[in-house]
This record gives sequence, C-alpha cells and structure tokens, in this order.
Amino acid sequence: MSRALVFPGQGSQSVGMGKALADAFAEAREVFEEIDSALSQTLSKTMFEGPEEDLKLTENAQPALMAVSMAVIRVLDKQGGFRLPEAAQFVAGHSLGEYSALCAAGSFTLTDTAKLLKKRGQAMQQAVPVGVGTMAALLGADLQTAQEIAAAAAQDDVCAAANDNAPGQVVISGHIAAVDRAIAIAGERGLRRCTKLPVSAPFHCSLMQPAADVMQRALAEVEIKTPAVPVVANVIAEAVSDPEAIRDLLVKQVTGTVRWRESVLYMKQQGVGQLVECGSGSVLTGMTKRIDKEIAGVSLSNPQDIDAFLKSLS
Repeated sequence: MSRALVFPGQGSQSVGMGKALADAFAEAREVFEEIDSALSQTLSKTMFEGPEEDLKLTENAQPALMAVSMAVIRVLDKQGGFRLPEAAQFVAGHSLGEYSALCAAGSFTLTDTAKLLKKRGQAMQQAVPVGVGTMAALLGADLQTAQEIAAAAAQDDVCAAANDNAPGQVVISGHIAAVDRAIAIAGERGLRRCTKLPVSAPFHCSLMQPAADVMQRALAEVEIKTPAVPVVANVIAEAVSDPEAIRDLLVKQVTGTVRWRESVLYMKQQGVGQLVECGSGSVLTGMTKRIDKEIAGVSLSNPQDIDAFLKSLS
C-alpha cells in the first residue's frame, strides 16, 4: 500500500505534547534540544509543562507542533529504519505543517525550520491588530457555498475561505464585522452550526499580506533542497519538488486557502491508500475519515503509536 506522511497544523497543540516521546527516546530529546538551542528559549519546557496561554501563542505553537512532528520522524528513522523515499510517496502538512513536511523530506534543516516558524508565527500575529480580524467554521458548507457566503458578507471588508478542511467543514477568515455578517448569511441559508474560532488573528486571507512579505524575505535567505519525496502544497493541492516553486508557494500560503480536502483527494488519485499523521493529536486523521473512508488514517504522537506502526511494517 502506498502511503503519505502528513503533519498537523495549529490547533493540535496541548500541554504535555512531546513529553512521552522525550521520556522514551533519546532521539526525541535531541530534536527538542536542537530546537531550544535554535530559538534560544526553552520551548520544550513550555510544551511539556505549559502554561497553556504561552503554548497557544502563535509564535510558540507553530515551532512546538513542528518539534513533535520531527521527533516522531527522527524516532521512526533511528528506531525503525524508516526511510522516507522508500516508505512514502508524498509528504503534506496543514498550514504550518507544510514546513514540518518539508523538514521531514530534507528540504529544510531542523534549525532553519524552527527559526522560520518562529518568525512566521510572530509575523502572522503582528500582521493584524488584536480585535480587528477573526475566523469562523461554517459546518455543513462546501467550499463553493462558503466562498459565496464570504463574498456576500465582505462588502468593503475582507472575508474569504481560509481552510477547506473536509466535506462540510470550511473555515472563513477576515474582518470581524464581515465574519459576523457571514455567520448571519449562513444561518439564513440553513447552516446552523457556524461558530467563531478561538484564534488570535485572521489567518489565510489577504489581511495576512504583511506576514507574507516578512516570509518572502525570510525564505529568500534560507537554502531549500529538493525534497526526498514531493510535497503536496496547500495552495495548489498538487505535488511539487522544485525548490524555487516551494519557496514561492510557501509565501502564497500565508494569504491563500489551505486546500486540504483537495490535497488528500489528490494523493488518493495518485495511489495513496494510507495517511500517516506524524505529530501532536489526530486532527488530520479525523479529517481523512470525513474526506474519503477508503483512505486508511493512522496517527503517531506517542511511543505506543510508533511501536504499533513499526510492527505493522515488519
């Protein structure tokens, strides 16, 4: 069975993340120590012990989620001889998870990935003043419906589809007033489960352009190697391997729609039958079930998960 490795995005963080891996595997501890050193902060302590308010900060949550993902990858490699080019057809990640995917595939060094995500988190937080923008989940809406609602609600503000996560789960983003109008319009159309998300900024819409500009400059200064396997990029829902194309798409990703549903279906069309979620939580595994029940999903976030997965390969 052909498989792809997928990597979670913001929202999958929780206090205690990665601690069981660190306790069980020296390889995981090395990853956390390298990231702490790269960022000149004890991010691992925040991950293991909290407080939750600090972990939820975008500039901490993004590198923290990548850290757990890369600890899983390092353990799979060192403990199980799991080699990406032989073991997977693609990598993909949800929003910041795309950086984890590229790190796993060898396009970025671990140190560069940590620094890029720290900068990305800071830039996304600073792009829009607190209280100006928000995001909301339109449950029961498909992408076209969400786009129509967002367009009708925008008026002179920004309102756009930010994440097409799974059938019936589309997230919109923009100015607070526009998102409020969108929720009202969605209700008029019979969509009763539309809720604002507990986020600190309106990600993946044009309000994030200042952050995209920051990332364009940051990515210009970093070496990007050809990935060991192609990455399925968020904004095009197709595979890419060219380093300059990856650089360009990562900039566009800051303001563009995360086309996760389409990305999963693209991988299925290419013959992928199993998605292995590497990192904290199991959000992507849950989405996989909603997108296509024929695709097997497995999540690896603790030593027991990893042990069972490696045994399944032997």
